[in-house]
Amino acid sequence: MKQVLVVDDSIVIRKVARRILESLSLQIAEAEDGRQALAACSSQMPDAILLDWNMPNMDGFQFLRELRKMAGGAKPKVVFCTTENDIAHIARAMHAGADEYIMKPFDKEIVRSKFAEIGLC
Repeated sequence: MKQVLVVDDSIVIRKVARRILESLSLQIAEAEDGRQALAACSSQMPDAILLDWNMPNMDGFQFLRELRKMAGGAKPKVVFCTTENDIAHIARAMHAGADEYIMKPFDKEIVRSKFAEIGLC
């Protein structure tokens, strides 16, 4: 079973994402911010990461840059998740190493479609 790390400071978003991803037969781990996510990746590198942009302690952009420097950090597919719809913002995330992005709010079909595009569903 493929493992997905959901990184978001909102417990509501994490719960919604967990329900959706588990319904797609994916195993889920959670982190509240980039620091917790790096620690989780150090213990077990996931197959994919659903990553929020705006978080305390370490935002999604900083996390993504650090992840890609880690041993095995090039492996996970990263789906950047944001409320920002500015093209420059999205381009910055893609340039930093994100594989795809989705806009909040999202639903099961959007998540399924994006995870299919990156080869996880």
